[in-house]
Amino acid sequence: MISAGDFRNGITIEYEGNIYQIMEFQHVKPGKGAAFVRTKLKDIQNGGVIERTFRPTEKLPQARIDRKDMQYLYNDGDMYYFMDTESYEQIQLSSADVGDSMKFVKDNEMVKMMSHDGKIFAVEPPLFVELQVTATEPGVKGNTATGATKPATVETGAEVMVPLFVNLDDVIKIDTRTGQYLSRV
Repeated sequence: MISAGDFRNGITIEYEGNIYQIMEFQHVKPGKGAAFVRTKLKDIQNGGVIERTFRPTEKLPQARIDRKDMQYLYNDGDMYYFMDTESYEQIQLSSADVGDSMKFVKDNEMVKMMSHDGKIFAVEPPLFVELQVTATEPGVKGNTATGATKPATVETGAEVMVPLFVNLDDVIKIDTRTGQYLSRV
């Protein structure tokens, strides 16, 4: 059990039969009346965000989230296949379960599976990946205004905005949380 006065960003709680992660919290002490905690909660299973207020003494059960490293094997259209590197057990998830989280992940890379009570609700890719550019337009000479970018397709099929100096077959580093180009490798 965790009291609302001890809320921190990233903590997961059970509330109204669902599992929520605390995105933001704010302790409010109005001039009149009792203090309260205003929160933004994200439903970890469907991604919806709700806002709720709690009394600081209110206690809620803390949810236990398991994170396990697994190897991404391949996908065959609608299904993604993963393997536990310790037990060699394979699991499959539909593209609806995976969402956009796999668009920067190559075959045989390690990902984190996040689950609650044995039910996987999210796949967390590595924070940074290095991918080869497979398609991009050449940069136009003289078009070097600061911050100029162009679209580039990487080997996983995802599209990233890159600076004009990035060429075909360059290897680039990408932040998977934002999908932004970081540097050339």
